[in-house]
Amino acid sequence: MTQLSKTPLYDLHRELGGKMVPFAGFEMPVQFPLGVKKEHEHTRQACGLFDVSHMGQVLIHGPAPAEALETLVSADIVGLAAGMQRYALFTAEEGGILDDLMVVNAGEHLYLVVNAACKEQDISHLRTGLGSDYRVEVVERGLLALQGPAAASVMQRLCPAACELVFMQHARHEIGGIPVWISRSGYTGEDGFEISVPAEQAEALARLLLAEEEVEAIGLGARDSLRLEAGLCLYGHDIDTTTTPVEAGLIWAIGKPRRRGGERAAGFPGADLILHQVEAKDHTRKRVGLLGEGRAPVREGAELFSADDVKIGVVTSGGFGPSVGRPVAMGYVTIDQAEAGTQVFAEVRGKRLAMTVSKMPFVTPGYHRG
Repeated sequence: MTQLSKTPLYDLHRELGGKMVPFAGFEMPVQFPLGVKKEHEHTRQACGLFDVSHMGQVLIHGPAPAEALETLVSADIVGLAAGMQRYALFTAEEGGILDDLMVVNAGEHLYLVVNAACKEQDISHLRTGLGSDYRVEVVERGLLALQGPAAASVMQRLCPAACELVFMQHARHEIGGIPVWISRSGYTGEDGFEISVPAEQAEALARLLLAEEEVEAIGLGARDSLRLEAGLCLYGHDIDTTTTPVEAGLIWAIGKPRRRGGERAAGFPGADLILHQVEAKDHTRKRVGLLGEGRAPVREGAELFSADDVKIGVVTSGGFGPSVGRPVAMGYVTIDQAEAGTQVFAEVRGKRLAMTVSKMPFVTPGYHRG
């Protein structure tokens, strides 16, 4: 068996009663004694603290790193202002998605956060794709996410300067004397902050945040239900090498300067196919939201059928949405079944459960846009 890694907060998770499970090569807390449903609700109503230290944190050093990274991603990185963060996609030559990531213009270098499960392949992809003029530095740091409507109130007491940030803005500050890299972003649909911290100081920072009355420790279970309600993709489930950005409904992740007629059109892997799909709109399937009409959750892998019993797609993520009060899911359906309001049926244990195609997100986002 492969030895599982531990984040800098492993001992704290055990102390807090976290139920530890293997996840992306790490031992991670799936839930705490509060339980998944209450952890989810607490994050929506107050503030949750998530350990996301298993994610890969990478710095890119070298001449004009933004131009270099644009050879691997479809986003507009050159136009990313200093101190700003942007969602990006590593694309494949065949048009699929190798991973999704966050990119920060940190001034003299770029700071990337990549998915834990793809970390090693992403680092290799960067080193091969960027070449010898660029140094790809993997930094071993903790990464915490403070999420929820009370996150700003907590941060106002501990680091008031961070509250001046708007959604997807990044800065370097101190919290309780601990130096941090902090961005106003997250994976729950709520306002909040993602905080990168030196590994040896991660536990001290987590204890500082947990000491605030609004904050509870939250595990992977609630993280998943929160991001699902927010309509956010999980790599390896809702997007992968078989899905193009257009099919996934991520056209907005293709920067306007990278599209046909743009000042730096194409130039990323799979651009011919992807940009053709953007213009011709001739893709045959689309990622959609799905609302259940009963109480039974519909899970990943459930096949989807039209009202006239034709197989039209598959669920890629699904469960019960505590904030929505009913089952929620997302998946891919044929274009002719993708319009909001269309009734479809999910096959669950031999039964057909009615679902309605829905726009996403399923909850109103709480992002602080200024």
